[in-house]
Order: sequence, then C-alpha cells, then structure tokens
Amino acid sequence: MKISATIITKNEERNIERCICSLKGVADEIIVLDSFSTDRTEEICLQHNVRFEKREWEGYSASKNYLNSLASHGYILSIDADEALDDTLREAILGIKETQEKAVYSVNRLTNYCGKWIKHSGWYPDIKVRLFPKEGSYWDGEYVHEELKFPNDLKEVQLDGHLLHYSYYNYKEHRERADKYSELTAQKMNKAGKRASALKPYLSGIGRFISMYIIKGGFLDGKMGYKIASISAQSNIFKYKELRRLNKA
Repeated sequence: MKISATIITKNEERNIERCICSLKGVADEIIVLDSFSTDRTEEICLQHNVRFEKREWEGYSASKNYLNSLASHGYILSIDADEALDDTLREAILGIKETQEKAVYSVNRLTNYCGKWIKHSGWYPDIKVRLFPKEGSYWDGEYVHEELKFPNDLKEVQLDGHLLHYSYYNYKEHRERADKYSELTAQKMNKAGKRASALKPYLSGIGRFISMYIIKGGFLDGKMGYKIASISAQSNIFKYKELRRLNKA
C-alpha cells in the first residue's frame, strides 16, 4: 500500500514543519494545497521537498476533494497543518502498509489547548477517519464541518496511537475560530430553513456550558476545561443570534 498525505494550508508557518516531519517515512508523497499564504509556509514546505500547489480558497470540501484528485497513490492520509502523528500512530500506519488490508482507518485525535493536553470536555476521545482509499471517497459539506464519504462495503479500523492536534495557542484564537465556525453554521442552518426563538441563544449557551464542563467532565481539565466550555457557550450564543439575524434578513 502506498499513501499520499494531503494538507491544506493558509499561513501555517508555526505548525507545518512539525506536521511534515511526522509524515516522513510514512507517506510516499506529501501534497500541500495552499491558499496563497503570506508568511513562511511555502518556504518551509519547499525546504522539505513536498509537492506544493496554490489555489484560491473554495471551502473545505471543495479544497479537500481537489487535493484528493492530485493524489498519486491508492490511499490518502488527510491531515491538517496543525496536526502530527505520534510515534505509536506512525508505527500503526507502517504496519498496515505491510498487510495492505482494504479498509478505512480512523485515528483518535488528542488536542493540545494553550499548552495543555485535553482529556475531557467532549474533546476526547475524538475519533476521525483520516486514512481511506482514493477510489470512491470524497468530502461532502457546503459550509463547515465537512464529512468524509467512503464506500459502504469497507470496514472501519481504529489505529493505535494519537493524532496530535495543536489547536489554539491562546484564548483569543479559540474565540475567533469558534465564532467563524458558528457564523458558517448559522448560514447553513438558515439555508436549511431552521429558525431560532428569542430565548434560543441563551438557552443553548447555558446548555453547552453544562454539557462540556459538567456532563463531559471539563472540570477535570482544570482552568483550560473552564475556558473551553465558556468560549464554546459564548460562540453558541453568537451562532443563534446570527441565525436570528439571517432569519429576519
């Protein structure tokens, strides 16, 4: 089995080298699709001799499907620039390259939040299919939270180890990205005909905080668990306020 690793980038100079280095010796080719970064992303990628392509941003699904089309090999390992394989996951992937079992392979993503590994808060375990056959697989989703579609006859095998996710370096980044996703989700919901009452933003925010901090054990992550639950609740309030604005418009 040969593997094409695919990565989307936009100003990822602080993350991309770690990602690429974790793939060396595992992927048979590494392809980066960049949306015209203005930092050192391209320079770093070219130093590591990866295939570097530039293309205007078309959304998550369209960009990832274009990347899939560039892959030379039969299996694709889809990874984000702020992710990296740990040693156990590297060995697991090398093992299946030898057995060549036809399947889709999921990984357990472990997130580093402002320097702390998060083991609760609804962020862990975080199982995602990331290694899959090129033939018959594609990404679906118009706005956000793209979903991988793959042939129904393939079994899903979870690999040992972790996909290390270096998510946010400070709280401001978290809030900005959470609000961005909330805005896109509101647009998707509005297009689908969903509506929100005047109380929905606040009830949703309270529910999100209770779910993440208490029910899903965020308190066990200490201060970071509280910040994760708080920012998620605030962005949920923003999402439904934006949906109400779109409803009225």
